[in-house]
Amino acid sequence: MSESDRPFSNSPNGAASSDEPNPSASDDAAGRESTAGGDASDAPAPPPTDTLADPTAADDVEDALQPFIGHYPAWAQELARKYFTKTVAEFILHGDVRDLVPTKDAEGNTTYVSLHSFLVDDLFAARDAVIFYDRSAGIHFADDASRADFSRAVSGYDSIFGTDYQNKLPKEPSQVFQLLENYLRLRLSDGKRIAVVIDYAETIAPMAEASMYSAEDRRALVFLQKWSRDSLFVESDLTVCLITENLTDLNQQLVQSPHTAEIHVPIPDEADRKRFIDTSLIGSRSTFDAHSDVSPSNLAQNTAGLNYTQLRSIVADVLENKNRLTFDTLSELKKEFIEAEAYGLLEFIETDYSLDLVAGHNEAKQHLRQAARALRAGRPDVMPMGYLISGPVGCGKTFLITCFAGEIGIPMVKLKNFRSQWQGVTEGNLEKILNLLEAMTPVAVMIDEADAALGDRDASGDSGVSQRVFSQIVSFMSNPKHRGRVIFFLVTARPDLMPVDLKRQGRAEEHIALFYPHTREDREELLQVMMRRTNVDVPMEEIPDELLDGKRTYSGADMEAILTRASFRAAGRDDGVVTPDILRETVNDFIPPTYPTEVELQKLAAVLECTSRDLLPATYRDMDRADVVRRVKELQMEIG
Repeated sequence: MSESDRPFSNSPNGAASSDEPNPSASDDAAGRESTAGGDASDAPAPPPTDTLADPTAADDVEDALQPFIGHYPAWAQELARKYFTKTVAEFILHGDVRDLVPTKDAEGNTTYVSLHSFLVDDLFAARDAVIFYDRSAGIHFADDASRADFSRAVSGYDSIFGTDYQNKLPKEPSQVFQLLENYLRLRLSDGKRIAVVIDYAETIAPMAEASMYSAEDRRALVFLQKWSRDSLFVESDLTVCLITENLTDLNQQLVQSPHTAEIHVPIPDEADRKRFIDTSLIGSRSTFDAHSDVSPSNLAQNTAGLNYTQLRSIVADVLENKNRLTFDTLSELKKEFIEAEAYGLLEFIETDYSLDLVAGHNEAKQHLRQAARALRAGRPDVMPMGYLISGPVGCGKTFLITCFAGEIGIPMVKLKNFRSQWQGVTEGNLEKILNLLEAMTPVAVMIDEADAALGDRDASGDSGVSQRVFSQIVSFMSNPKHRGRVIFFLVTARPDLMPVDLKRQGRAEEHIALFYPHTREDREELLQVMMRRTNVDVPMEEIPDELLDGKRTYSGADMEAILTRASFRAAGRDDGVVTPDILRETVNDFIPPTYPTEVELQKLAAVLECTSRDLLPATYRDMDRADVVRRVKELQMEIG
C-alpha cells in the first residue's frame, strides 16, 4: 500500500507523508499567503509569513496583498485579510451568494462568473484540493486530481473498515464529515493546501432550538464547531466556507462563535451595476441604443435592489430578443424581480394619487409635503429615521401614506406578513427583506398594523421568535446611514401597544396623529373625496344634513360604505343614478358598527403619541396630559 493509499488517521501525527513530493521552498512561500490570489507562480512574491503574524505590520501586509486581491470584490478581499491573520479558518458567506461575481480573465478583462467558479479559479486557485459538499450532490471536486487523491485515501479507508465509499460516496453529513476530517488531517499533515466549500449550509446546521436537533444534526454541528477550533486546521493552509443566503437560517452557535467569520456578499450598488452594464454592452452598444429608451447610466440608477443575474436578464432581453426597453417596462421588471426575490413579502405601492386627494388632515399633509420636497431636493440628512402614523380606525392612515407615495419621488414598498409557523423561517424572511431594502435605497417602507407585525422585546411563548424579529427591526431602523434612505412608516390604531424602543427618537422619530373630521368644512371635503371615489354625484346642497351636522361621527370608511350602499340601491333603477332621496334613505338606514370604548382609546392614544402640538386638532391640543394618561389607563383596563 503506498503512502497516499494509507487509511485516514484520527491522529494528525499518525498520518504518513504522501508519496507525492513535499512542497518546495517556493511552494511554502506561496502557501497560506497565495491562496487568495490565484496561481502563485504567476503572481508577485507574497509577503513573508512573519510579517503576516506581526499585527504592527498590518499596513505592510495590506500593501503586499493588493497585487493578489486588488481586483476582487470587497467581500472577497475581507475574507482574504481575515484569513491571513491565521486566527480563523472557517468562514460563513451569506447574502447575495447565488449571484455572479466580478473578476479578471487571463487577458485582464473584467468578467462575471458564478460563485462556484470564482472560488475554484480565483480565490482558491493555488490550493492542492478544493472539495465541495451539499446534501443533494454529496461530495464533489474542483478537478480530477483532487478527486483521484481523495479516492486513493478512501480506498485505504474501505480496506480497513469494510466500507464501499470509493464506489459510492456518502451524502449524509455525519458520514461525509467523518471522511473529510480524516482526509484533512492526513493531507494537512503532509503540507497540502485545501479548501472545503459547504453549500446550502442551513440544511446541515439549521437554526433550531437545541431540543429540536436530531442526532444527525448534532453530529454535523459538532464537526463544524470542532474544525473551527482545531489548531491543526487553523494553523495549516485550510479554508472551510459555509454558504447560506440568510445568516439567521444557520445555527447561531456557529454564527456567534468567535472562531468563525461572517462575510456578507452584498447586492451590487449603483457603481457596480454601471460597470456590469458597460461590460455587458462591449461590442453591442449600438444594438442596445437602437432598442432601449433607457440609457446605460439611467439603467444603473433605476435598478437599485437588483443583482447581476437580474440585470443580465434585462440586458439580454434587449440584445437577444430585440424587445424595447422603456422606463415603464423597466419599472415593471424591477417590481417583478424584487417581489419574487423577497418571496412575495414586499409589495410595491404604485399609485397615481397625491396628497390633494386627502380630505382634512391639513397639518399632516403640510408636514409630509415638506418631507417630499426635502427628498426631491436631495436632503436625506434632514429627514426623520421613521414615522409613526396613529389614529382611530377609518380615519385614513393607510390612504394618507399611499397618497404620499405618489409625491416623494422614491419607491415605496409595503411589508407584508413575513411570519411563518416554521422554526427559523420568520427570521430568515426578515433578513432577506432588510438586505433588499438596504440595496434599494432610497426607499420608503410602510408597515400596516405595526403593533402586531413587529413583535416585542418582552414577547414570550413563540421560542423567542418575536424577540429576535424585534431585535432585527430596531437594529436596522436605528442605523444612522439609513437616515433619509430607508424611511419607515409604522401605521397603527393602537400605538400604546407598541414598545417604546420602536417609537423612540432615532427610530420612529416623527409621530403623526390623525382624527375624524371635526368641522363641517372637513366633513364636506371628506364626503366630496368619497363621492369621487365611488362615482356618486349628488349636489352638496342636497346632501342629507344628518351626514354633515356632526351629531354622529362618520369616518371616511363609514362615508364610503354609505355611498356604496346607495349605489347598490340605485342599481335596481333604470338609470342606476344615486338621487338625494336614495342617499337620504341609505343614511337613515345605516347603523355604523359601535365600539365607542375602543375608538376613544385609539383617539386618546394617538393624542399621547403625537410629537407636534401643531398636528393636534384644537379639541385635543389643550387637554391636560395627566387626565389623558389616566383615562387611557382606565380604558385599557376596561377593554382588557
